Amino acid sequence: MLTRVLLTLVKAGVIRPLGPRGLAGTVRGYLQWDITLAWGYQTGAGRHPDRAAIIDDDGVLTYAEVHERTSRLAHAFRAGERIGLLCRNHRGFIETMTACTKIGADAVLLNTGLSKGQLAQVAQDQKIDRIVADREFADVLPDVPTYFSDELESLIINGPKTPLPRRPPRGRLIILTSGTTGTPKGAKRPEPASLAPAAALLSRIPLKHGDVIAITSPLFHAWGLAAFQLGLVLGATLVLRRRFDPAQTLQDAEKCTAMFVVPVMLQRMLETPHRPKLRIIASSGSALPPRVATRTLQEFGPVLYNLYGSTEVSWASIATPEEILKEPGTAGQPPLGTRLAIVDDQGKPVAPGETGRIFVGNEMLFDGYTNGTSKESLNGLMSTGDLGYVKDGLLFVAGRDDEMIVSGGENVYPREVEDLLSNLDGVTEVAVLGVPDDEFGQRLAAFVVGDETLTADHVRDHVKANLARFSVPRDVFFVNELPRNAAGKVLKRQLREQV
Repeated sequence: MLTRVLLTLVKAGVIRPLGPRGLAGTVRGYLQWDITLAWGYQTGAGRHPDRAAIIDDDGVLTYAEVHERTSRLAHAFRAGERIGLLCRNHRGFIETMTACTKIGADAVLLNTGLSKGQLAQVAQDQKIDRIVADREFADVLPDVPTYFSDELESLIINGPKTPLPRRPPRGRLIILTSGTTGTPKGAKRPEPASLAPAAALLSRIPLKHGDVIAITSPLFHAWGLAAFQLGLVLGATLVLRRRFDPAQTLQDAEKCTAMFVVPVMLQRMLETPHRPKLRIIASSGSALPPRVATRTLQEFGPVLYNLYGSTEVSWASIATPEEILKEPGTAGQPPLGTRLAIVDDQGKPVAPGETGRIFVGNEMLFDGYTNGTSKESLNGLMSTGDLGYVKDGLLFVAGRDDEMIVSGGENVYPREVEDLLSNLDGVTEVAVLGVPDDEFGQRLAAFVVGDETLTADHVRDHVKANLARFSVPRDVFFVNELPRNAAGKVLKRQLREQV
């Protein structure tokens, strides 16, 4: 295992010969801050000080500049303090997170789509001492001391150059769950103890040292955070924009080698005619519709990688372009050092091809929710909360285990119907969910975004011709758009209220 990790890191250029300055920066950073964001930027300042670390709407910052600026900013916080970040994608988000690691403060990543009431509840639940926020969110902020992100520059300029404590208390990183089914919970994410987690992702996504990576997915989301952390390990240049604009993103991509997206953003970019040459498009955060996957491969070439995971388990599997071309709906295979099990309700492995509960083991399983609860575990593996099956060595996700319905005594999976309808001509987006039914217990309802040629009978007939009769949605609603949170996930609870 160790040999495979080392070979993967060498192949990606993470491990390579260092000059005296680079070696000194790496060693000093490790002795000062262990393997953290702070170590990453001090290492970068030693290995490639003049390389662009961040390109955003405000300009360019080099690795040396980010290292110095975050050391100054760290003096604005206190060890043990809990800092909430309510920011879009820009330097202030990254610099605040890094400053927290340098002083030993906790960082709570807040979803920019939360309401005032939700933010107040989260601030109370997570015991947030201070918030760093973009000024556009001023009207929804709870009654907590706040630095606005446009004030960070002054804090940095006026911050002292005095040394920071060596090996400060290890600050916690807390990510909120999506909140698609209720109030978001805080998930405690572990700090990597080594570079093995990076090697796991690099074993299936062939990023390279020095890549230029556009991160379109929100940094507060697990996928955007993973892109940032992996990019730092690679000494990459990160391209950030406060707001996602398909045309702007594709224009940025002209100077990039890789891009991290959530599926709805990829779909929006496919509606724009520009096609820059990229080596990697990495997608995650929600289900990737098979039609979107197929069209991406057709129009951008064999560059699409699809990661399946969650806030709690980090990653479970990654599909390569070759696997997606063969099976557009696949979630791929587990990467290096990852274990996968599909089990029944009694925890026993199911036969290949049979649907069961997905359990995953890797080095980055979360440490539990901040309210003291956790996910179900089994023999060192953790539940993803999803159902799936393995066919020909590839994982397929059938949907959430709490979304499966029993209609007339038959198990029905909404995800299967969604994937089928996403390939129907005229359908742009679709969401399928279970609703109560007096006769059958539950039935399916479909919400479709599409063109005017579609009818409810057209939708039902397509499902009837391809799936079992209990999978045919009795209710078909045509809508202008699907409600989504800031990370691009469909808010099915809002749709359920319309039935």
